[in-house]
Amino acid sequence: MLTGPIEPNENKDIFGTKRDFTFIDLFAGIGGTRLGFEAAGGLCVFTSEWDKYAAQTYRANHTDLHKIEGDITFAEVQDQIPSHDILVGGFPCQPFSLAGVSKKNSLGRSHGFKCETQGTLFFEIQKILEKHRPRAFLLENVKNLRSHDRGNTFKVIMKVLRDELGYTVHEKIIDARCLVPQHRERIYLVGFREDLGFNWDNVEFPPESNGPLLEEILHKSNEPAEPPYTEDCCGITRVAEKYTLSDHLWDYLQKYAEKHRKAGNGFGCSVVGSTDVSRTLSARYHKDGSEILIKNHDRNPRRLTPRECARLMGFPDSFSIPVSDTQAYRQFGNSVVVPVIERIANAMAKCLNGKISPSYSSPRD
Repeated sequence: MLTGPIEPNENKDIFGTKRDFTFIDLFAGIGGTRLGFEAAGGLCVFTSEWDKYAAQTYRANHTDLHKIEGDITFAEVQDQIPSHDILVGGFPCQPFSLAGVSKKNSLGRSHGFKCETQGTLFFEIQKILEKHRPRAFLLENVKNLRSHDRGNTFKVIMKVLRDELGYTVHEKIIDARCLVPQHRERIYLVGFREDLGFNWDNVEFPPESNGPLLEEILHKSNEPAEPPYTEDCCGITRVAEKYTLSDHLWDYLQKYAEKHRKAGNGFGCSVVGSTDVSRTLSARYHKDGSEILIKNHDRNPRRLTPRECARLMGFPDSFSIPVSDTQAYRQFGNSVVVPVIERIANAMAKCLNGKISPSYSSPRD
């Protein structure tokens, strides 16, 4: 059993820089998790993402010595996975999310593990953990994973990870509000082959009260223009007109919200300003933007631009967005909050490098 620091290795990135540990990026999306683990000293040695548009964005931002593999359920793809220190993956959340379950119920479709297309992907992770026995893993999902199917789904997952695979697992629901101006609660499962002293108290998160406001991610009039999101107007940068809601759409959303308000339902347009914090950005944002609309002086409110969505998820402005607005909204709505991942990755790396002493008295946080 490996319990000491990671041995010196020749793991180098494309620039020849030695990296501290290796990881594989499953259900990779556009690579937000990868950014966090690379910042913590990791080298990505395998990537899997089946959506061609997400893979396009991933390729535009990550130059690799390995290609992006597709469907992880194919045995030939799994056979190509090399040994690695950490497995990371945000297996699809739609079968477990409140919105996803509600939609599938309305359509008479199965959800959770009974969802044939996405619900069983957790068990593909189980196969990889069983075969490669990495020293650690990080899994991310919607907070509803804990309560889905009256808690039975989560019990199965924890039974597999703890009892069948023998990992020490630490779970926590984290609201990214402390790092970005957005309320976004997700559950994180951190697992180790042995107790290396990981504790959520060692993950450095600032208090939510000190979290940023939307003014930090909204386009500013003095920043360089970035077509097609913003344009230069006589030396002043302004958001492109196409992001302002039409009279027809704005009128529809207000009437729809009023209808649900009278019925006692929770639907409503969320119109926020620069000193506010937004609701959760979702993959459906491209439809009407109703969950996060930005005050627009004396005009109809506007959607966030894809660049503002990227900032809202903690991506740097250097992150390339090579796809259409519709695809970009879906991708950032499905992504992780990068600085949350980075902080978790840093704490995990310290454990793997022996910088935190094991504590066997409390293996479960």
